[in-house]
Amino acid sequence: MTEWTGEAAPGRPWWWEAVEPEATEDGLPDHCDVLVIGAGYTGLSAAIAAHDSGARVVVAEAGVPGEGASSRNGGMVGAHPRLSWDKMAAAFGADVADDLLAEAAPALDWAKTFIEHEKIQCDFEVTGRVQLAYTRSQFDGQKRLADKVREKSRVEVELVERSDLGREIDTGLYHGGLLFPQHGALHPAKYHRGMLEAVRRRGVPVVSHARVEAMTREGTRLVAQTAKGPIRSEKVVLATNGYTTRPFQWHLRRVFPLPSFIIATEELPENLIGHLAPGRRMMVETRARHSYFRISPDGKRVLFGGRAAMRDVPLHIAAQRQRQTMVEVWPELAEAKLSHVWSGYTGFSFAQMPHVGQHDSVCFAMGFSGSGTVMAPYLGAKAGWLAVGDARAETAYARTRLPRHVLHPFDRPHFLKAADLVFRHWVDRAEAWQARRS
Repeated sequence: MTEWTGEAAPGRPWWWEAVEPEATEDGLPDHCDVLVIGAGYTGLSAAIAAHDSGARVVVAEAGVPGEGASSRNGGMVGAHPRLSWDKMAAAFGADVADDLLAEAAPALDWAKTFIEHEKIQCDFEVTGRVQLAYTRSQFDGQKRLADKVREKSRVEVELVERSDLGREIDTGLYHGGLLFPQHGALHPAKYHRGMLEAVRRRGVPVVSHARVEAMTREGTRLVAQTAKGPIRSEKVVLATNGYTTRPFQWHLRRVFPLPSFIIATEELPENLIGHLAPGRRMMVETRARHSYFRISPDGKRVLFGGRAAMRDVPLHIAAQRQRQTMVEVWPELAEAKLSHVWSGYTGFSFAQMPHVGQHDSVCFAMGFSGSGTVMAPYLGAKAGWLAVGDARAETAYARTRLPRHVLHPFDRPHFLKAADLVFRHWVDRAEAWQARRS
């Protein structure tokens, strides 16, 4: 059974203890040049890009700015594509795969410069991120990936043999790793608050509780019917990712919400933290659970996230599953209590890659598939520039795709119920069996 400290109610992110999302009081204007729908990382970045290009911008948020994935994620800073070069080449062509790898370093540089330029105080630190190979064959795949990364980009990457993993993490679970020393960490809720403040400094209205309920056309303008009334705009940027709802069915059927669950331990002794994670890296796995974990910015807790389920489940069940996985990595935490458990939605595409584009006069950036901390604001800026016709909108992510799939014919991703069973009862067990034989 999971033991709790009683510090927080289930559902409250640990990040909110420092910065809790707050509703804005801005009113809704009747017109603008660019309407941005969504006030998370993507939307706020799009608003800054469009405003700084000379447009009159309004941001409409369905709820409270930042209460979604932007203040619920792991705070890991990296821009490397989640797919291998071979898979990207098969999906999009070799030239696009080359360009996607080549864009990783500029995207990461953009994020670091953005934080510095906007003076965002978000506990940003270059920690490096290590991807841990769960099986020997996955480590062999990391070797091939490292070769491609070095060949196709200027991203720094280092292979970590199993015998050397002790310098990064104290566990016998993994067969090696891939280290990206330029990657980093931040506090996601502080990051969002800093972005929101940057938008407000520019005089851009951010309207809370203004869900867009319908979109119509009036001559050359688009009219968005919101919960706070109508607004007319020349252009629209959709920045809702895993929180997309009607009337945007085209996007709903291409990007689906996949829940990610995170637990936080109670405060741990400093010497235990140093023993568990001597490298103080951001850490992710190669196995299909997509576990990701780190030490909290204050250096006192372990934050552990990933796929406890592929659909919404009660948080106490998710916490038990995440705790079990965490103890597989670090048996020393078997007696540690949990202080927080929460979840948020990643916007996943069937291509497992983000896309920037335009459909029916609506520009968008979405489908970040778990890489939103850097890619959401970076590609949000691209979408903002796309809306105003700025040449800086150019990106290889405009040449990816958001394909539909026969398993997802409607608005809601009902297929995730079956997928959850397949992954938990077959894929996870098959990977565990392969790991034991490695």
